Amino acid sequence: MRRPLTAVLVSGPSMAPTLRHGDALLVRRGGRPVRPGDVVVAVFRSRPDLLVVKRAVRPQDGGWWLLGDNDLVTDDSRAYGVADVRGRVLARYWPRPGRVRARPL
Repeated sequence: MRRPLTAVLVSGPSMAPTLRHGDALLVRRGGRPVRPGDVVVAVFRSRPDLLVVKRAVRPQDGGWWLLGDNDLVTDDSRAYGVADVRGRVLARYWPRPGRVRARPL
């Protein structure tokens, strides 16, 4: 993710029903700061090889605590700890174009 706007593809069910496997997203680096409830792209400090799409819950230890929207899947901060955010998800451009909005927590 080197450009200000980057395309990312969702893999897996952890963000259902907000996002589905195969959704193509537009992600922005920089811009306004991340807020709780934002959907972000991040890397867990314990899994630096894994780029994930999750919802930011709260700042913690200089990074963010992240959770997926699907409570049945626990491949988020409950399993991997704090993550470093790489960008904020702005919109889904395929297959159902539309904004990806923050959700109050």
